[in-house]
Amino acid sequence: MTLPLASISRTDWISLAYIVTIVCFILALRFLSDPARARLGNSIGAFGMAVAIVATFFQPHLKNIASILIVMAVAAPIGAYAARAVKMTAMPQMVALFNGVGGGAAALISLADFHEAIAKSGAERLSLSSSIAVVLSAMIGSISFMGSLVAFAKLQELIGGRPITYPGQSVGNAALVAVLGGLGIAIIAGYEHLWALVVIILGSLAFGALFVLPIGGADMPVVIALLNAFTGVATALTGFVLHQNVLIVSGMLVGASGTLLTLMMARAMGRSVANVLFGAFGTLQVTAAEVEAAGGAVRPTTPEDVAVMLAYGQRVVIVPGYGLAVAQAQHAVRELATELEKKGVDVKYAIHPVAGRMPGHMNVLLAEANVPYDQLKEMDEINPAFDQTDVALVIGANDVTNPAARNDASSPIYGMPILNVDHAHNVVVLKRSMNPGFAGIDNPLFVDPKTVMLFGDAKASVEKLVAAVKQV
Repeated sequence: MTLPLASISRTDWISLAYIVTIVCFILALRFLSDPARARLGNSIGAFGMAVAIVATFFQPHLKNIASILIVMAVAAPIGAYAARAVKMTAMPQMVALFNGVGGGAAALISLADFHEAIAKSGAERLSLSSSIAVVLSAMIGSISFMGSLVAFAKLQELIGGRPITYPGQSVGNAALVAVLGGLGIAIIAGYEHLWALVVIILGSLAFGALFVLPIGGADMPVVIALLNAFTGVATALTGFVLHQNVLIVSGMLVGASGTLLTLMMARAMGRSVANVLFGAFGTLQVTAAEVEAAGGAVRPTTPEDVAVMLAYGQRVVIVPGYGLAVAQAQHAVRELATELEKKGVDVKYAIHPVAGRMPGHMNVLLAEANVPYDQLKEMDEINPAFDQTDVALVIGANDVTNPAARNDASSPIYGMPILNVDHAHNVVVLKRSMNPGFAGIDNPLFVDPKTVMLFGDAKASVEKLVAAVKQV
């Protein structure tokens, strides 16, 4: 026997809406793992969020509705404009910034809930579980907020991408964590004073900055993934504070996926997460490979010579990197691939997991240019094919193609899995100059006898290649 819809309470309808939201978030993550269905995943996730927002307005005893609507009316257009106006080169910065906002929101909610709770008395004060959630949410959310801002500043080049360290860094950070932990334990034990939580938030903000500053720019994909996991955990803890299951589940989905992505990014670099966070990777070092590169001979070339090489090759692998993103050359690269395919050339794209400045940066960039998904090949799939590749066309990729990662034990990137472009019959590298990548080391690939260098802006160089290929 079914109950009439009229007999279902408002609370039940809200709970049902939140279940729909949770299912949408799970489906969104599932579809986002497949480039062909990523847009659908985004749409499903956005729909789930819309359902949650609408359902929240029907919560009993909801206060300050007018203020909420005003804030939404101001913030929503800003978010929509930012998402549409942001350049693909600035996408990592936007991801870092929006992620930090989520962590900051979790910290502020914890502060507001704590302030309201301590104004009450008796059984209405915070329970043990709620006080633990408040402290951890405030701490982790603040670390995520400030760490994301520092990551944004590094990616935006407002501060240097190199590690920024200071004397006694490890001891200072450990002492700060000890103080924050002590205050947190005091609050949990019953010392419920607002100033203590404020100090925890301020100290966590400081730790967030000190945590990210010593990490080099080349490690930003790992840092962004980790901070994303932090924000997810802070959101889940906020759900415990507010007794909202939808926040708990969605936060843990973000936390779990961010943690897995962090581990995958670190593995793709051949390093542990601890080494990424505390190894100050990116410090400029002089290695044997650099000495060899300094004494080698770089062979400049022309677009016409490269066009002949490409047009008469059977297999060409394009290796995109951050330089391609900076130059906004993805559409020109797609046009070049189309022209080569007209001549019977098999074209593939080699995608390194940490190419660019955020996880999946190259995938997003090439998808914008409507590059067919089946042409995008991950590192493990494409590496065996380089031995049968006539030309590897490297566009703005430096560290992820550096043979020193395999051959030079003294190199700071030694052990990092790389794209084996040096196994191709010919290598063409498009770069503005001989400046090193974010890791701060030279690339011996550039002086390999079978490598030629086409200097200039990546977009302009690729456009010249397109014109030259058409003439072959």
